[in-house]
Amino acid sequence: MASAEVGDNVLDGDPTIKALEERAAAVLGMPAALWTPSGTMANLIALSVHLQRGDRFLAPKGAHVLVNELGSAAWLAGGMPDPLEHDAGPGRPTPETLAAAIGPRSGPYFTLRTTLLCLENTHNASGGAVIPPHEHAQLLSTARQAGLRVHLDGARLWHAAAALGLPPAALTVGVDTVSACFSKGLGAPVGSVVAGSANFVERAKRMRQMLGGGVRQGGVLAAAALVALDRVGDLAEDHEKARKLAAGLADLGWEVNTPETNIVLARVADLEVTLASLGAQGILASTLGGKVRFVTHRDLSMADVEEALRRIKAGGHP
Repeated sequence: MASAEVGDNVLDGDPTIKALEERAAAVLGMPAALWTPSGTMANLIALSVHLQRGDRFLAPKGAHVLVNELGSAAWLAGGMPDPLEHDAGPGRPTPETLAAAIGPRSGPYFTLRTTLLCLENTHNASGGAVIPPHEHAQLLSTARQAGLRVHLDGARLWHAAAALGLPPAALTVGVDTVSACFSKGLGAPVGSVVAGSANFVERAKRMRQMLGGGVRQGGVLAAAALVALDRVGDLAEDHEKARKLAAGLADLGWEVNTPETNIVLARVADLEVTLASLGAQGILASTLGGKVRFVTHRDLSMADVEEALRRIKAGGHP
């Protein structure tokens, strides 16, 4: 980062940011990409470009754009959000549910106009659940038949790709835009991209500036993201750590999900008591959807996971 070649990315461009954008676009299978300071900004930019004020958009229940972005999709992008039930599996609807939610393609002038589908892969609130390529294709086909555009929140797309043994571009087929984050398990301190057509990126750049995302010598941050892209293959190790943690917790009597990626969710009788007990044992966790949320990452070793399980066993079931 300290030795990155930099320029003024607001005026005439930053060479390291440009290199990152070009590489990220290629990895994601998109024509162009734009660096943003955060995934939330990346998603907001995409929604702002896709939606007109009052347009209805659909997203799986619990999606990040619905519950973790402070209502910016409605407040700033002007969209009317509507959640879809997860009847195909964690984090995803069936094509039939999507089609029913879209409804008829024409109606009286005063009816809501549905114009956008937002998918999330992996789905954070569902414990890092993966959308398989064939289900992605079915949802895309249903959306396209109804004339909808599609944005993919791929903040954790790297994890989905690692879990499936596929390149990230295999999971973006057919979408109009995709966001991806370099700090989700890859180790970069900051930064995301939003990718799409060259025309989309030109419009997105203006929106990024409106939102305060124009930075000067941003190459110092882009350099870290370039290193992060070299580490996508390491994520399989994080997934193995999560499986080890989940299996160990289950052996101790915890009610846990079987993780597809690096997130373990545990249902407990009392969240506050459990978190306090874990904290007293030097184990940091958070909450999500009324459950304890453990996340494994590159700074944890398998020995750390084993030590956490040893401490939990010694402390007794909360």
